[in-house]
Amino acid sequence: MERIYLDHAATTPLHPDASDVMMRLAHIYGNPSSVHASGREARAIINQARDRFAAMLGCSAQELIFTSGGSESNNTAIFGAAWAAWFKAKRDGSSIMPHIITTTIEHHAVLHPIEQLERLGFSVTRVEPDHEGQISRDAVAAAIEPHTCLISVMLGNNEVGTLQPIGAIGQLARERGIVMHTDAVQALGTMELNLHELPIDFASFSAHKVNGPKGIGLLYARQGVQWEPLIHGGSQERKRRAGTENVAAIAGFVEAVQRSYSQLSDKREELIAIRDMFWEELKQYFQDRVVLNGHPTERLPHVLNVSLLDIPTETMLMNLDMAGVMAASGSACTSGSLEVSHVLQAMKLEPERMKTAVRFSFGLGNTKEQAHEAVERIKGIAERLRSRTNR
Repeated sequence: MERIYLDHAATTPLHPDASDVMMRLAHIYGNPSSVHASGREARAIINQARDRFAAMLGCSAQELIFTSGGSESNNTAIFGAAWAAWFKAKRDGSSIMPHIITTTIEHHAVLHPIEQLERLGFSVTRVEPDHEGQISRDAVAAAIEPHTCLISVMLGNNEVGTLQPIGAIGQLARERGIVMHTDAVQALGTMELNLHELPIDFASFSAHKVNGPKGIGLLYARQGVQWEPLIHGGSQERKRRAGTENVAAIAGFVEAVQRSYSQLSDKREELIAIRDMFWEELKQYFQDRVVLNGHPTERLPHVLNVSLLDIPTETMLMNLDMAGVMAASGSACTSGSLEVSHVLQAMKLEPERMKTAVRFSFGLGNTKEQAHEAVERIKGIAERLRSRTNR
């Protein structure tokens, strides 16, 4: 039985070209900070990768910082902007703690750093989405206070795929002189990005969501934005992120992204075609017992979150795994109890939809034939469960 991987929003298979590049660099072990030949060779690889990223993302190479992943990129932007605002307030003699705006549907790598800042005295407003998981510019505008220092809104949601109006929200932030951060982890490699055209100050990226290696990420920090480093130590990354760079991972990361962007239009069309065919086949079989979660049109091309209303999430996922189909839930297992996804809760969906939600996400290696076979296995699961119920 062929295993069908439909969990690309969680992590992706390493692209063969990225793997090849990394293996070829096994002999380059010099420290990029060293001035000798081995060090210079390693440094040249990093510089070339940074230049390639800048060309693909529409920004300056000096605005890109390599990190250990999306979580570190998010933490660096959030803590960096918050502490810069706090230091400025202290210098100005203000006793009022800075204010942060985020949403209730962010990834935990955004929610938890902001919760930590809140425990330290920062004030926080969390904006709610509509029933399709979208944040409105007006809701963000209404949350702004005189001491708001940071707005953090994700570009595309990792659970339901809904895209956010980052252009409108970012323009609002720019008009008010507020730092704007977006978690763009799910967008990299699936949609066109020009960072200088977007009114944002920070953007976070991760390699393993775009067929690159795990343990490497990227942070865009607009030239001129004020922020404090998260990790202190050496002078790497122009003294903005201490720690010896992972040369092979950086090279694999940029190679994977280059492969995505070299055929981005075709890749998007292919992902959308597979996703939509999968959805249509589900609807044809389940009729009104399957519901789409998230925005119907303004969404990432590779994410599909649905509720199979007659089958609890944990039951479906367990049976999918046994049937060789790898998917995910809108839920997180904590201390042995299944908790409803914070994203679906924030969208205020009906309890039945929240308790039956499953996320399917598509990517490298998936075909229409695989998607069709996955639906056939889902239908088989549903029929088997139905027959047990009717006994």
